[in-house]
Amino acid sequence: MMDEAKVARSAPKTATPKAPPKPAPKPGGAPARPPQPGPYKAGKDELLGLYREMLLIRRFEERAGQLYGLGLIGGFCHLYIGQEAVAVGLQSALAVGKDSVITGYRDHGHMLAFGIDPKLIMAELTGREAGISKGKGGSMHMFSVSHGFYGGHGIVGAQVALGTGLAFKHHYTGDGGVCLTYMGDGAINQGQVAEAFNMASLWKLPVIFAVENNRYAMGTSLARAHSEPDLYKKGESFRIPGIRVDGQDVLAVRGAAEMALEWTRGGKGPILIEFMTYRYRGHSMSDPAKYRTREEVQDVREHNDPIVHCATVLAKLGVTEDELKEIDKEIKAVVVEAAKFAEEAPEPAPAELYTNVLVESY
Repeated sequence: MMDEAKVARSAPKTATPKAPPKPAPKPGGAPARPPQPGPYKAGKDELLGLYREMLLIRRFEERAGQLYGLGLIGGFCHLYIGQEAVAVGLQSALAVGKDSVITGYRDHGHMLAFGIDPKLIMAELTGREAGISKGKGGSMHMFSVSHGFYGGHGIVGAQVALGTGLAFKHHYTGDGGVCLTYMGDGAINQGQVAEAFNMASLWKLPVIFAVENNRYAMGTSLARAHSEPDLYKKGESFRIPGIRVDGQDVLAVRGAAEMALEWTRGGKGPILIEFMTYRYRGHSMSDPAKYRTREEVQDVREHNDPIVHCATVLAKLGVTEDELKEIDKEIKAVVVEAAKFAEEAPEPAPAELYTNVLVESY
């Protein structure tokens, strides 16, 4: 019979439960957070300038929709009507020639917000030689290096990775520039966006990620597509601070731009801003937008239109309705002239097909 002491010694011992490992300390402690921005304080003349820019985008896009219906604009055409305050508020704060901008395919408004001649943009929409990209970019792929505008991009979310690369260029050369990288509420769910967020945060790149949340990614509402509907929180796991701003108020947008530029230029790394906005038209000209009611669209038009909101503020500063009507008349004349120029401009020569498509390196 086996010795009881030996049996006790040979029996497997019950493992003592170990305490769970302590989480590794976060590098640098809790991430710093920017202050919640307030509205930009603009005088009457400056606010009138912002109003003009927004109205120009509105009237330009309305005419672009008409030209598309006439068959003068080919391919896809994504109108910016309703979102004017975002581009104007943000880009009015940039240092042209120093900062860079990149966006998706809803890009006409962003080009106009740079003060680029509407004739050149309309000519590009209609595929003319006089276009800003010689008629080769069309509605979705405009480009202007001289303005620091690195394109509209047709692949959803692709511009975010490219914008992070532009921010790396600013960081690497030490030129003091910041890259303003736009995306929509649909693009932010793309995998490459998460990769870009990680790199931007890791290297503290000077990039402002501007999310234009117009509530619908093509035809899918925000609630059906996002497990986290507060898009400004999407960068938190990458230690990118986020804030939410009223994208229908141009002064609120400009205030956010001023704060974000100070943050990124100060070497604090990227920031994500969710701009709550709305598009009145479908995702593109081929979209009948049956996924929302007319009443919903009309409610925004009547109670939260960015141009009407700006006009209300101007009225408090002493600008009369007649003055605003005169501005509208002037803007309409500019747009009519741009459309006439585009319709009469020649198309590119066939040989243009072979230019700017290959760079040989030796």
